[in-house]
Amino acid sequence: MSYGDDDSKRKRRLAIIGVSSMLLVAMVVAVTVGVGLNNSGDDKLNDSSHKSTSQVSASMKAVKAICQPTDYRKTCEENLQKAAGNTTDPKDLIKIAFKIAEKQINEAAKKSKLLEELSKDPRTRGALQSCKELMNMSVGELKQSLDKVTDFDLSEIETMVADVKTWLSASITYQETCLDGFENTTTDAGKKMKKGMKLAMELSANLLDIVSGLSSAIPSLESFTHRRLLQDDLPVLGHGEQFPEWTDIGTRRLLAAPVSKIKADIVVAKDGSGDFTTITAALAHVPIKRKKAFVLHIKEGVYQEYLEIRMDNLVVIGDGREKTRITGNKNFVDGINTFRTSTVAVLGDNFVAKNIGFENNAGAIKHQAVALRVSADYAVFYNCSMDGHQDTLYTHAKRQFYRDCSISGTIDFVFGDASVVFQNCKFLVRKPLENQQCIVTAQGRKMRRQPSAIVIQNSTFTAHPDLFPERKIFKSYLGRPWKEYSRTIIMESFIDDLIQPDGWLPWLGTFGLKTCWYTEFNNYGPGSSKKLRVKWNGIKTINRQHAMDFTPARFLKGDSWIKATGIPYTPFLPRHLLCPAIPPLLPFATVAVAAIAGTEKLSRNAAVNTITHRPQILTLPAIYSSSRMRGVAVLYSFLRYIAV
Repeated sequence: MSYGDDDSKRKRRLAIIGVSSMLLVAMVVAVTVGVGLNNSGDDKLNDSSHKSTSQVSASMKAVKAICQPTDYRKTCEENLQKAAGNTTDPKDLIKIAFKIAEKQINEAAKKSKLLEELSKDPRTRGALQSCKELMNMSVGELKQSLDKVTDFDLSEIETMVADVKTWLSASITYQETCLDGFENTTTDAGKKMKKGMKLAMELSANLLDIVSGLSSAIPSLESFTHRRLLQDDLPVLGHGEQFPEWTDIGTRRLLAAPVSKIKADIVVAKDGSGDFTTITAALAHVPIKRKKAFVLHIKEGVYQEYLEIRMDNLVVIGDGREKTRITGNKNFVDGINTFRTSTVAVLGDNFVAKNIGFENNAGAIKHQAVALRVSADYAVFYNCSMDGHQDTLYTHAKRQFYRDCSISGTIDFVFGDASVVFQNCKFLVRKPLENQQCIVTAQGRKMRRQPSAIVIQNSTFTAHPDLFPERKIFKSYLGRPWKEYSRTIIMESFIDDLIQPDGWLPWLGTFGLKTCWYTEFNNYGPGSSKKLRVKWNGIKTINRQHAMDFTPARFLKGDSWIKATGIPYTPFLPRHLLCPAIPPLLPFATVAVAAIAGTEKLSRNAAVNTITHRPQILTLPAIYSSSRMRGVAVLYSFLRYIAV
């Protein structure tokens, strides 16, 4: 399968690319807003002053049209009119809007540098240093978005909109992360930065609103562009010919091959049998920009290193998530802001990790301590583990996919504002400190039009062995709203009895309870009943059709990049619902819940508790096993299948 186009397709794309940008910005005005620029009487005005007035009026109309779908309309209109002069060209106005936002973010970066020089508080200085980096990252996302908006293939407008929304969302997230860094600082620098960034944040949000408004215009183009569906062999927009050559048969097979068959570009081995003994030294020899995947094999061992991976198209393969482990212990209590505590930070796009363990072993007493932070687009983690306590996995921004992974922690141990899907993963709740509660997710969507969410599909929520004996003593919850528009979807997953009946926990008072978006669909297990769940306005009920929107094929457009890696991947919901009701005609059903088989011994009582919401099952055998009970699970799946 190739991502390149043949000559005829390429010529067609070149032929329309010149008009693509103008049609896009015209849609902002004509389709999304529904108003046009009416200059029909201008030709009759010979007086130069009247012409000037007419131009200003036309420019104001154009500005109002561009700003119409924004949440901060006054901010949009005032700043755009001031910078636009007599400009009426929507394309130019879009560019100006981006440049205004970029300028304001750069001003915030300068302010952070000035405040850093004045600050004597170490934690404040650390937060300001992070702000400088985050502002640069934010500007980078704006520039990438502007390049794409003003120069793209019209036949791929749907994918373009998804890309630009992702990047603009990341730009907003980075700004918010800057402000998050001032938690528990002893100076007023945080307040000053928040005030200084207010305009930048509003302008960035407005850009997202403008691009989001294009979604309603996309169907109107189908008749004259003959746009193909995303399932076709189109490249991922934003990468095009630069998308890594996963189609290289050797690379795809490598991801499915046993460790002994790996042919890597660089091998890391602590015993000296590879090219380098440390991962840090190996990364120094990895190209920053490369079209083809670069493979790094990390042999068995515990690597006590702190890594920041900025290389695109990097594939990292270990010998097993319990064998190849990268560990650190940076933490909040020792004076480091959460953003900087990560053992491993991934920023390079098209990153793939397989058979690796990421760990922060600072312990619960050290509070926030990140094992893995991911700010990369098109990041894939397969058969990996992320272990820690508070804030273990920071799914920071952009598009990510996790398959067959294990994540352990105590408080908010999966958090961030990425568009992320976890499939066939295990969430292990660990024992917290005394008087603490455990929360699995804390999604951080700040703006209502950000495309981000935490989606958990066909996974397991259960107790870590260190919590299991006391799982009824310490309360555990599925999640809480970290930011105002927090969004989390849990579907087709096993929820064990450690999860409280109310399911979800407030962040602080009533914050986010009306604006969050939380839903559970077709889950099963003793903690899955929704009868006693909280009744917030933000708790939603969805049907199967709506749930399909959060599958990786739709939510992440995964067929165009996840499938290409060759790792296991289920694009949609299964044909049959995961846990259909078994009718009374099947009284002697052998039932086992494979999801928890790997973490505890299943007695007859435990099995009964697992299906208390299905009283029509009359008898159950006693099941004792510490294995995964694959055979029984297959039987259970068969019974579910024939019961439909």
